[in-house]
Amino acid sequence: MAHLVALETSNNRTQRKLQKFVLIRRLYEKGFEREKVINLFRLIDWMLTLPLELEQEFWQEYREYEESKDMRYVTSVERIGIEKGIEQGIEQGIEQGKNQLRQGLIKGITFGLKLKFGDVGTNLLPEIEEITSVDVLSAVLDAIESVDTIEQLRQVYQL
Repeated sequence: MAHLVALETSNNRTQRKLQKFVLIRRLYEKGFEREKVINLFRLIDWMLTLPLELEQEFWQEYREYEESKDMRYVTSVERIGIEKGIEQGIEQGIEQGKNQLRQGLIKGITFGLKLKFGDVGTNLLPEIEEITSVDVLSAVLDAIESVDTIEQLRQVYQL
């Protein structure tokens, strides 16, 4: 049935969402055992993919139906797992972004030190590369323009 619905609704995603819900509801109405419902649900979900907006609508309607029938089961746990995975992915993305920003700031500082103080300025790089705070590195980069000596710049990050 899911395959036929997929073919019939290939150009009408709203109808696909409706038919996906009908198929899932029929599984409950037919009295399938829990394990079969889960396996068939996965197959239907895979065959009847929806755009994100419609997928969210489907899940909202499905949750309401599930609550009205008091039928919580594994897919709810799977959704929680997916949400946690997304959160972890976001955290990892933020961390990677900070690392890339840090590397970019160090490159900018390196360039600024060479321009302002020549090769002598690059002697600070081992100290500066130890700094993990993006805010401090940004302050160092900004300070290169206004300081007159290497010692004044060192004071920016040794506070």
